[in-house]
Amino acid sequence: MLRIIIFCLLLAMPSLSPAGFVTVPAATGGDLSVKVKSLKELRFRTVIRQQYDFSCGSAALATLLAYHYEDKVSEQDVFKEMFEKGNQEKIRREGFSLLDIKNYLGSRGYRADGFRTSLDKLRSIGVPAIVLINHNGYRHFVVVKGISEREVLLGDPAAGLKRMARADFEPMWNGILFLIRNKKDVAQSTFNRSGEWSVQARAPLGVALSNTDLARVTFLLPGSNDF
Repeated sequence: MLRIIIFCLLLAMPSLSPAGFVTVPAATGGDLSVKVKSLKELRFRTVIRQQYDFSCGSAALATLLAYHYEDKVSEQDVFKEMFEKGNQEKIRREGFSLLDIKNYLGSRGYRADGFRTSLDKLRSIGVPAIVLINHNGYRHFVVVKGISEREVLLGDPAAGLKRMARADFEPMWNGILFLIRNKKDVAQSTFNRSGEWSVQARAPLGVALSNTDLARVTFLLPGSNDF
């Protein structure tokens, strides 16, 4: 009797589809298998996920280059080069610094600097930036991918695309934006993309970066000719 009940339940279940597909009724009868993407996949479509507990800096940088500057690097490539050329003991203890990121970018022909300025200034320039946020005492690198009147669109190596109210973001942020100063035309074409804003990520900020030596990078207010 139990076997009969189980058999009937199986018959009542919708037909199974391969992973990444769902089965829906067709207008002409029968079923159609439709390819879909999970919310998790969508969140990381234009964000490179960090693979190590202290690698959010390399993942954020790889995200910036791969999805905003048409420079297809991987987190592993960035991590390896920054680790080999950096202070390895300090990196193991604290994670990558903005100086590590600056040196890596310089080796690839990018001019990059940190600027103490506002979100509105970045919004007017229209290019993405790497920022360091402090979430409950933990520091974590993310990419600012877009800014609206009330929200910030973040590329978080631990959580993927994430929309956050500016009122919530600004207390976590130290006011420093790390920007690439050349190749502005390429970066502007990938800032504030509507397709990224449409993905709502609700995951927490996730794995955090320990204290980073920001003092080694000179932060200047951008002048009128800098962009």
